[in-house]
Amino acid sequence: MPKSLIEKPPATFHEAGDLLSEALRRIRITGSMQYCFMPSGDWITDATPASYKPADSIGFHLVAAGSCWLEIEGERTVLEEGDIAAFPFGTPHWIGVGSGGPLIDPGGDLPPPPWREVPVLRYGDGDRRVRILCGYIQCEAMNFPPFRNLLPKFIHQRTLKAEPADWLATTIKQIVVEVDSSQRGGASILERLTEVTFIEVLRRQFLREDRSTGWLAAVRDPALGKGLALMDANPGREWTIAELAKTSALSRSALSERFVTTLQISPIRYLRDWRLYLASVELKLKDKPVAAIAYEAGYGTEAAFNRAFARRFGTPPAEWRQSARS
Repeated sequence: MPKSLIEKPPATFHEAGDLLSEALRRIRITGSMQYCFMPSGDWITDATPASYKPADSIGFHLVAAGSCWLEIEGERTVLEEGDIAAFPFGTPHWIGVGSGGPLIDPGGDLPPPPWREVPVLRYGDGDRRVRILCGYIQCEAMNFPPFRNLLPKFIHQRTLKAEPADWLATTIKQIVVEVDSSQRGGASILERLTEVTFIEVLRRQFLREDRSTGWLAAVRDPALGKGLALMDANPGREWTIAELAKTSALSRSALSERFVTTLQISPIRYLRDWRLYLASVELKLKDKPVAAIAYEAGYGTEAAFNRAFARRFGTPPAEWRQSARS
C-alpha cells in the first residue's frame, strides 16, 4: 500500500466502493475442491459439508442445470439453474427433488483423491436430471474474527434471472465447460474460475448488508474507517489509542467506545487479531522462520508470539503450520 495512504488516507477512501474493494483485497482464497453430482427423478441427500472439509473453508452448491430444493433448519429454498448456495459454517442441510425419493450419498461414492479430473457422479436414468457442482473453497479470512462474524450461516445468490449481462452467470457456464472438456490445465482454470465466482458472491452479499454493527459498518464509519486503514496497512507498528484517536478526530474514550459498540472489541484487540490472521497466512503459504513472522507481526520475541498465537488458534504456530499444510 502506498506510503501516502498509510500516513494520511485520502478523503475518497471511505466511499463505499473503495472500502469494499479494500475489504475484498484482504480475502485470500487459497484452494478449492469440487465434484459434479447429477441425479435424476425424485431423490434426497444429506448435503452437509463433509467432516474432512478444512476449518477455514466454505462449502457450496452451484446449480448448473435443473432445479432442486434446499432445506436448512426446517425451511426450504428452491435452487434454480445458475444459483449458488454457500455455507460458511458448515450448517447441516438437505437437498433433493420431489418427495419420497431414494436417499443417495454422493460424498460417500467419490473416488479417493487426488483427482486428475473433476469426478462426475450420475444417479438414475429418469427425467428431470439436475446437475450440481458441490465442494468447498478455502478462505483464509475465515481465521479473521471480524470477517467471520460478518457472514451469515447461509448465502443464496441467484444469477441467470438477475440481468441479461450478468457476468457471473457467464462465468458459471464457463465452469461447466471446463468440467466437461477435461483439457490439460483445466483443473487450474477451474480453480481460478471458482475463486473469482466466490469473491463476487461475497461482494454481492456484502452490498446487501445494511447493519449498524460489524466489520463493514466499521469501515463505512468515517472515524473508525481511518483507524482501520492505518492498522490494516501497517500492522507491525505499535499503534496507540492516542495515535488512532488523533487520526480519527475523536477522543481516546470516544474511539474506544465506538470500536466496542460497532465491532464488539477494542482497537488493540482488533490490531492483535489482524496481526495473528496475517501471521497465519504467512505460516501456511510461506517458508519463513517463525521468528521472522513473529517480528513482522509486531512481536518483540518469538516466545510472546507463540503464546499469543496459541491462545488465538489453540496450538503453537509451528504445529499449526504443519496441520494447515497437511
